[in-house]
Amino acid sequence: MHEAPHSGDARCPGVVLLHGIARTSASMRRLERSLQGSGFATLNIDYASRSKPIAALADDIQPEISRFTERTTPLHFVAHSMGGLVARAYIARHRPQRLGGVVMLGTPNGGSEVADLLSGSRLFRAFYGPAGLELTTAPRTNTLPAVDYPVGVIAGNRFIDPVAGLFVLPRPNDGRVSVQSAMFAGMADHVVVKASHTGLPNHAVAIAQTIAFLREGRFRPSESQEPASLRRSCA
Repeated sequence: MHEAPHSGDARCPGVVLLHGIARTSASMRRLERSLQGSGFATLNIDYASRSKPIAALADDIQPEISRFTERTTPLHFVAHSMGGLVARAYIARHRPQRLGGVVMLGTPNGGSEVADLLSGSRLFRAFYGPAGLELTTAPRTNTLPAVDYPVGVIAGNRFIDPVAGLFVLPRPNDGRVSVQSAMFAGMADHVVVKASHTGLPNHAVAIAQTIAFLREGRFRPSESQEPASLRRSCA
């Protein structure tokens, strides 16, 4: 993990962005720019997602987030895929004093049948590491206790890989995570968008819905959104 620059006025609500496994902060860049244009300060973190278990990854990002939270405004989290599990583990272990809301895009809260299928493979274990083995459908309540803060879940229902989408995962799914698995008890709201797993952080409706949830604590019922880039001052 390297030091990530953060952007935005200290008076603005803060948003920590967490990418998924085997991804980088670049995969969250469009979403980050939209959040900045909507009046949020951002911290888009790169972390070594394939090197350690999820709980250890949460500890790794603690110093960086701690410095970012030296503000008097709420702190939100927006996470893609496994990043949502890292966010849950982080909040359980290092809960910020002024915690706001959490938006999860395609997070396998209930695990992924794709990980179930591949977890016995030596190649899978070598590439995805300890965290990859935690993406199966096996229970993991030891690291992910029940939430008591507002969580909005965005799931996709389009897939690129026809094998996983048609034959491995329950439908509807985004090619890596089923809509059902993205949901979990205790979430405040959920919405399904027409996006694949990798496409979720760049999907215009998903971005607009993310901003809506951070502002209002709920998603909008219609896909007709105010532009995500609409600037709003936080002064």
